[in-house]
Amino acid sequence: MSGKAVRAAAALALVLSVGTVPGTAAAAAYCQGITEASNPDWMAGLPDDASLAQLSIPGTHQTLSLHGGELTRTQEDHGDSARTLAVQLRSGIRAIDIRVRRYDDRFTLHHGPFYQNANFSDVLREAGDFLAAHPGEAVLLRLKAECTGEVGSCADEGSQLDEAQILDWYRDNDPNGEYLLDPAGGAVPTLGEARRKIVLVALQGARGGLHEGRGVGQLTNDTWGERVQDEYTVPTLFDIDDKWAKARDHLGTTVSADPGELFLNFTSGSSPAAPPSAVACGAAGFRGVNDHALEHLSTHDLPRTGVVMMDFPGADLLNTIIATNP
Repeated sequence: MSGKAVRAAAALALVLSVGTVPGTAAAAAYCQGITEASNPDWMAGLPDDASLAQLSIPGTHQTLSLHGGELTRTQEDHGDSARTLAVQLRSGIRAIDIRVRRYDDRFTLHHGPFYQNANFSDVLREAGDFLAAHPGEAVLLRLKAECTGEVGSCADEGSQLDEAQILDWYRDNDPNGEYLLDPAGGAVPTLGEARRKIVLVALQGARGGLHEGRGVGQLTNDTWGERVQDEYTVPTLFDIDDKWAKARDHLGTTVSADPGELFLNFTSGSSPAAPPSAVACGAAGFRGVNDHALEHLSTHDLPRTGVVMMDFPGADLLNTIIATNP
């Protein structure tokens, strides 16, 4: 039996022994316990000519959403000012989802009305420090404006520049702006081109519209629904299985497509009746999406997963995604 098969069988055995009760130490296999994973250099051994699109890349949804209560928290809290990001990167996370408010022509991090005690300069610092220490790695960035000005959201303040102009300011003026890479011509970079860089995958406005001409050209306003699965509304706990079905089907779409095509798959979801932690980790009598995902990946020999954006990923789930890479 190959090493990959042994790891997969062990991961599956652990999943089946855990059951669906969140909050236990064993549940770290698929949910939380991210510090149990240590993969600071997993990209370094992959070939330079590999396209980022053909890789299996674990990521976090709302990467630094730690404050505001059960309905807004999506990740384990390992410190403000993006210190949580440093922990995620050491664990093996290589795709991040950053939501920003335009404040005095700079970016602060928000989830709805809640400031997340971090700014975009903190993200660049922590990611830059990591890449300087691990130059064989690359970080994919989905950057999205958060504030619509509506009730339940936030409002931008004191800014004349749009999201693209502010991002360019950081690239040209922030001490760590050198790490930002907006792919030339929109092509999906090879890993060799992306090493030691924060690669802009998509830049979006507050209502989801893409800034065309920025990021990866395969992702446009017309193709977003085909390339990206982000059905984030999970009305009740009884709908968690439906959310998993959407994520599973998108994995199938990713596998059947040309390996040069980039796909993003958000396993996250929430609603007032089904907070992010319950959707990801499960609740009494309900199996979480992360549990489903670990079992599926452990029992199917997938050639790639694409970019998988998760809430509260556990160590074995991270390790299993990474192990999918040849």
